[in-house]
Amino acid sequence: MSHLSILPTVLRDAHCLASSLEAMGFTPRWGGVVRGFDPDQQPVLIRVALSSGLEIGWQRQHDGRLALVGDLQRLSQTNTLSALLGRLTRTYAAHRALIEAQLDPALATATVLASPPVLEGPTALDDPTALGGPLGWPEAMLLAP
Repeated sequence: MSHLSILPTVLRDAHCLASSLEAMGFTPRWGGVVRGFDPDQQPVLIRVALSSGLEIGWQRQHDGRLALVGDLQRLSQTNTLSALLGRLTRTYAAHRALIEAQLDPALATATVLASPPVLEGPTALDDPTALGGPLGWPEAMLLAP
């Protein structure tokens, strides 16, 4: 029998999380609960429905971080949880960087690390995930240490 798990993450900005989820094609809903098997449910700040019919959400922890809430046992059976969290981490990082650059443009700098690869067919402009995620950024750790 599955149950809801609560996993701490490094995410703190709920509005950035919501805009990241929207950029990924989800429709975030504020408030409510994520349900597991009766009577298992947890209140959340933000939640989204996945294509599998399951929901995941995030709730604020005492230290200000957002913890992931969901039936991780059932989600892991679809082999999409790891990919989803990796994509969310990259999207959130890109959105946070843009927010911080807007807050203090003097601190915003850019460094070209390598020439972009030449792609045949769809490009990163057509599909932002063509290079592995927004801006081709490497995957960061989502779960807190």
